[in-house]
Amino acid sequence: MFKYLCRSGKSPAKRLLHSHCVKIANPANGTVVVKVLLLFVLVLLQPAAHAQSVYIEDLTWPEIRDAIASGRKTAIIYAGSTEQKGPHMATGQHNVVARFAAGRIAETLGDALAYPTLPFAPTGDPIARTGHMRFPGSVSLSAGIFAGVVREIALSALSAGFREVYLMGDHGGGQAELKLAAERLDAEWRAKGAFVRYVPDLYYKSQELAKKYLTANKIMVGTHADAVDTSELMFLDAGRKWIRADKMAVSDAAQQPATGVEGDPTKASAEMGKIFLGYKIDAAVAQIRALRDSRR
Repeated sequence: MFKYLCRSGKSPAKRLLHSHCVKIANPANGTVVVKVLLLFVLVLLQPAAHAQSVYIEDLTWPEIRDAIASGRKTAIIYAGSTEQKGPHMATGQHNVVARFAAGRIAETLGDALAYPTLPFAPTGDPIARTGHMRFPGSVSLSAGIFAGVVREIALSALSAGFREVYLMGDHGGGQAELKLAAERLDAEWRAKGAFVRYVPDLYYKSQELAKKYLTANKIMVGTHADAVDTSELMFLDAGRKWIRADKMAVSDAAQQPATGVEGDPTKASAEMGKIFLGYKIDAAVAQIRALRDSRR
């Protein structure tokens, strides 16, 4: 008669390991239970160290405190925008891109955490219905309000203990305000050992590189909801919920007031989106590292 002597461990891994038993007969006492623990199972099932997120909103306050204490003293503050993106693309395009890029920038730097994406920016006058405010769903902050909100977010980061704060934006509107907020805060906090900087290359340099790519590949260079914007979101749209492929159409500057599009989104692809997002991330990381070097 065979008898199991294997005990269940407290963790799922241990329970599964203890279940790997074989029974063999033993002439001396009739039964012997031999517990076979396979090494490869042990390696696969050992609890992995928790990979801590670089996103502030994923962490508890003690985790953020401890991350700063352990050397993560850099805060990434990235502004997106909620605005029309033509009939073929969701209004949150900038915000989806901003969160992804902020996370990759923080991970690449290795000592940074990314603050929640600011989802609004100056996009037009809601009363006069100018710019993107001609289209339902767009949200606009005045330049002064936007600059004030950015300042308060950056102040929150400085108060938390971050010593380096970098401001950047995915939307053309608000770039001047990001720069002004960084300059003013840096002047106020420099004597306290903090460092606040605007990172324009994320927007301007990546735009230049994307235009060169489109030109080299004979794709129409646009200014809004074009092949660049659409490709970036395509790359991130794993659930296929943000792009309406059947609504894509070429639209020039003359048609833009009616369509919201200037460019050729029909040429967009996820492969190009990966390239364009890489331009943003690489440009931001390179400029942040250069800004750090300039302090030494």
